[in-house]
Amino acid sequence: MIRAFPAVSTLAVAAAFAVAGCGGSSNSGESSAYGSGGSSGSTKAASGESGGGGYSGESSSASGSGAVSVASVGDLGKVLVDSEGLTLYYFEKDEGGKSACYGACASAWPPLTTSGMPQAVSGAESSKLGTTKRTDGTTQVTYAGWPLYTYTADSKPGEDNGTDVDSFGAPWYPLHPNGEKAGE
Repeated sequence: MIRAFPAVSTLAVAAAFAVAGCGGSSNSGESSAYGSGGSSGSTKAASGESGGGGYSGESSSASGSGAVSVASVGDLGKVLVDSEGLTLYYFEKDEGGKSACYGACASAWPPLTTSGMPQAVSGAESSKLGTTKRTDGTTQVTYAGWPLYTYTADSKPGEDNGTDVDSFGAPWYPLHPNGEKAGE
């Protein structure tokens, strides 16, 4: 009998994404004017924990709702989460409110998209919400000027497997409701 090892296969896929790199292409769009730049961070070692998450391509886990709320996540305290309670991350490679995460990057780190105006719920600040156009024409939600993403290794609320992970050329971090980096 042959047994599959999901954690090993998931790590292999994650390694392939890391090697593939993040395809950058120009995009035009609008973004809110909150925050800018990023700061450097260290790399969190890859753990054997992983989960499906059920993501594919550049679709959002929020199914176009663009809802952003706040929840307590591990040792991070209160951070931004999507409508399913999954931790939202920002990518330090993003600049000027525009995403630098496409292709394999967006498969591992699906952008939070919306088909209308993003919604601040349960502790998120509506004044920090904005949007930016992606090259595929979808609208990505931003917070404090940072495009937001989920992470495929987070399969349930309360997980932050992407915190301080250096992937596709820069680190990833959740955001506190005030728009500052969580977990370093």
